[in-house]
Amino acid sequence: MKKKVLTTVAGFGTVAVLALTGCSASSGPSADGTVTLQMVESLTNPARTELLRGLLDEFEKENPKISVNLVSPPTEQADAKIQQMLQSGKGVDVLEVRDITVGPFANNGWLYDLAPELEEWDGWDSLTENAQSASFAADGKSYFVPYGFYGLSLFYRTDLVAEAGFDGPPNSWEDLLEQASAIQDPSNNLYGYAFRGGANANSNVVAAIEAYTIDGLDPDDAFLMEDGSTIFAAPEAQAAVDDYFALFTEASPPSAVSWGYPEMVAGFTNGTTAFLLQDPEVIATVQESSLTEDQWDTAPLLVGPSGKAAQPLAVAGWGVAENSESKEAAVQLVEFLSSAEPATEFAQANSLVPIITDAADDEFYSSGPWTSYLTMTDNPETYINVQQPRGVSWWTEWIQKSDEDVQNVLLGNMSTSDLLASWDEFWVEKYAEQG
Repeated sequence: MKKKVLTTVAGFGTVAVLALTGCSASSGPSADGTVTLQMVESLTNPARTELLRGLLDEFEKENPKISVNLVSPPTEQADAKIQQMLQSGKGVDVLEVRDITVGPFANNGWLYDLAPELEEWDGWDSLTENAQSASFAADGKSYFVPYGFYGLSLFYRTDLVAEAGFDGPPNSWEDLLEQASAIQDPSNNLYGYAFRGGANANSNVVAAIEAYTIDGLDPDDAFLMEDGSTIFAAPEAQAAVDDYFALFTEASPPSAVSWGYPEMVAGFTNGTTAFLLQDPEVIATVQESSLTEDQWDTAPLLVGPSGKAAQPLAVAGWGVAENSESKEAAVQLVEFLSSAEPATEFAQANSLVPIITDAADDEFYSSGPWTSYLTMTDNPETYINVQQPRGVSWWTEWIQKSDEDVQNVLLGNMSTSDLLASWDEFWVEKYAEQG
C-alpha cells in the first residue's frame, strides 16, 4: 500500500510551446563542434535568474564551445511550460526538476538517466549524504542532481510581536493564531498572517495536519498513519484544519483568498503581514526588502498539541532532457552547477540547505535567520523529518483537487469536515489502485 510507483499522467494542457516567446531552440553540435544548450528554470525570481545567468556565464568561459540560453517562465506557469516543451521533444536540454514533477516527467520518458555519468564524476564525493540519496530514484536511475533542499520555517516581525505584548515568536499553531489575531489591525492595513489561498494552498493545510497527527504519523509516507489509514481520517486532523482556517477568518487580509507564493512573500516584505510560513529561499528576498534586520527573524516550524512538528524536506535540482541532442554538454553543465563553488554560491544566494558537505560549516549557515534551521536540525525528536509522497504519478491531480477544495472552504462552499473526508477518500482510492 505504501510503495511509491510512477505511472504515465496526462499533460497540463495543449498550449503551444511557442508561447515561450523569444526563446531560441537548442541545437546539437555544429560542424565546428560548438553547442548551444537551452536551459529552463522553474522557481523563477529576478535575483535568482540573475545569479543563475552569472553561473552560466562562468560555465561558458570555462567551455568556450558551449553557449547556454536560459529560459525563465513565470513561476506559476513554469512547470506547465516545461512539460509542454518536453512533450514536444525539442527546445530543452537542461531543466529544473522538482520532487513534484520528477514522477510524471520520468514515467513519460522525458528525463535522461544521469547515473552512468555520476559514477565517473569527480564531484560526487563532495555531496552530502542527503544530496547523494536524493539524486537517485527508487528504480536506481538518476533523473536530477539536487541543488539544495527546502524546509519550512516561520518568518515573523519581531517588532510587531513585541508591540503586541508577546515575549517571542509563536511555538505552536495555536500560538500563531493567538498572536496573529492580536496583531491584526485592518484599519491600519496590518494583518496577522500571510495566508495561502491560491496556488499550492494545500501545502500549509497539510503542514498543520501533520503537526497535529505527528505522534502516529508514518515518517516514510507522511500522508499515512502508522496503522495505514490516512492522516486526513485521524481525529486530530479536524482540530488542525479548524485552527488553520481560523487564521484566514481571524488574522489574514481578505485578498489572501487568492494569494500564491509571490503575493504571500510580498505581503510580508512590504509590511502588510506579521507572519509568513515559507521555505528558506525567502530569506534572501526579505534581506533585500525594506525591512531592517531588527524588524524580522525566523522561528522553527510550528508544533502541534503534542509539542512536535513534521518537517518535510522538499528537493529540486538540475536534470537533462532525454531528447536533448547535446547530452554530453548538458551533463557537463549539470555537473558544473553541482560542483562545490557554484552549488554553494547558488544555495547561499537562494537560502537553501546546501548539497556540499563542507558548506554546512560556513558561518553563513550558523547565524542570523538560519539559526532556526539549526535549531530544528539539533532537535530531531521535536522536528521530525518526514517524506511526503510527492513522487506518485497522481501528485499533480492531487494538487489541483486539494487547491480547489481549499478555495471552496474559504468561499464557504465546503466545510472543513467535508474537505477532510474528500481528501481521505482520494488517497484511500489512489493507494488501493496502486496496490
